[in-house]
Amino acid sequence: MNKLNHIAIIMDGNGRWAESRGKRRTFGHKKGAQVVREITIHASNIGLNFLTLYAFSTENWKRPRHEVEFLMKLLDEYLQKELPTYLEHDVKFNVIGDISKFSKKLQNRISYTMEKTAHCKGLTQTLAINYGSKDEIIRAIRRLDSCKDINEESFDKLLDTADMPPVDILLRTGGEHRISNFLLWQIAYAELFFIDTLWPDFNSAILDEIIKQFGKITRRFGGI
Repeated sequence: MNKLNHIAIIMDGNGRWAESRGKRRTFGHKKGAQVVREITIHASNIGLNFLTLYAFSTENWKRPRHEVEFLMKLLDEYLQKELPTYLEHDVKFNVIGDISKFSKKLQNRISYTMEKTAHCKGLTQTLAINYGSKDEIIRAIRRLDSCKDINEESFDKLLDTADMPPVDILLRTGGEHRISNFLLWQIAYAELFFIDTLWPDFNSAILDEIIKQFGKITRRFGGI
């Protein structure tokens, strides 16, 4: 059985799910937030150590203004509402990405949630917000004092994910087969799963099936 520490998910399909039901895209994002809660609790219950969710990319600012504003408000409300859930399930909340682009109110909400859950010892749930892997790598390079002693291990420590292990499973919902600038360094040896299920229809049973498939894979990491 393969050791499973870290699952990363590209949560795709909220807008299409809503539009297929004659609803506004924002309706899908709201439903998607409910699925985030379900999957986080389930991941905690099964003993997963790290769950990283792609919530808002550096490219998502290109979306219509009203949708971006809704997503910012939804994130603020989600963190406020779910803090008791984090504490109840011993979940540590974390973020990766450049949050300096967000409003001070949202930055404070993020910092407050991280502070209040810093002592939690179970699952670490990380939201990738205003995150892009290319941006992350460039920011890491800017932190370099010199290139003289740089290697994979030292470069790891400069990334947003410095305190996290490599990704074991990268999952994308919604039927698309691309990485979309997500954790390009960290998924070097991840097992990739692309499924047609839209994120609002995703559930813990589907996740369990993917974990079961992962357990049957022979992981060689370049060896024989």
